[in-house]
Amino acid sequence: MNEGLSILAIIVGIAHSGIRLATPYLYAAIGETFAQRSGVLNLGVEGIMLMGAFSGFYVAFVTGNLLLGVLAAALVGALMGLVMAFISVTLNAEQGISGIGLYLFGLGTSSLLFKTLLGTVEGVDGFSELKFCLASIGINSGVCLSEIPILGEIFLSHSLMVYGAFALVPLAWWVLNKTTWGLSIRAVGQNPQAADSLGVSVARVRYMTVTFGGAMAGIAGASLSISLLGIFQEGMTNGQGFIAVALVYFGSWTPVGVLLGALLFSLVNALQLWVQVLGLNIPSDVAVMLPYLLTILALAFPFKRALQPAALTKPFERGEN
Repeated sequence: MNEGLSILAIIVGIAHSGIRLATPYLYAAIGETFAQRSGVLNLGVEGIMLMGAFSGFYVAFVTGNLLLGVLAAALVGALMGLVMAFISVTLNAEQGISGIGLYLFGLGTSSLLFKTLLGTVEGVDGFSELKFCLASIGINSGVCLSEIPILGEIFLSHSLMVYGAFALVPLAWWVLNKTTWGLSIRAVGQNPQAADSLGVSVARVRYMTVTFGGAMAGIAGASLSISLLGIFQEGMTNGQGFIAVALVYFGSWTPVGVLLGALLFSLVNALQLWVQVLGLNIPSDVAVMLPYLLTILALAFPFKRALQPAALTKPFERGEN
């Protein structure tokens, strides 16, 4: 019985950790979904996340206000997204190389700012878990929904940043599929010449989506530094930005697909963390490798490529056939 309870506790722990760890993936990948649906591939997501992680942490550390930290991260991310849009849309530069350049800029600048402004690893009290206690809605009871066995522990004991990431999924689906702007995004990504002939500004749509994607990547970085970990350290994203880009492909450029992929990746990541915590007879390097191996496998399936926007990575110039 005790062994059964310990196994159940491990399963609950993995599920709870998996939901938490999906947070940065969701913010970054949903934002990147908008950019790619309009035809722009931003490989600089990792660098934007690093800059968002630092700026969000530093503002929260100095002011003591976590929401200001999130806002700072979003603004820095949006600015970097705007730079990517200018390079890719206005200058028509090769998007893959531009994205790698943006990543290296974010990597180096975040490291420089960390050494200059902080110098050592500091901590902040990040977003606390929401307990959903009945007393908070006027019911005189000491019962908290987060204390419900299994379900409460898995789903009802997370921070505001976590719930915000999951709420973004249906909102993104609605915008892409049920609004005029979403129709414009899909048209520009599929056939920019036809969209342009109907009066849709291809450049404006791409600028907006890439800038929005940058803002979401900045928030993704902040979710790491001031929500999940409560610290900033150099290179802390550890490839999660690139995984977020891969998740857009894995999820077939749909918010729901991205959600499923993010949960799969984060659960694998949670599993490897628990493997190390439990001291199982598996080399730690093999366990750490699992999420990245899954990324490679996800990108290996050719049928995904048939679902991608037809104009993805292709610059648009008016008058071209």
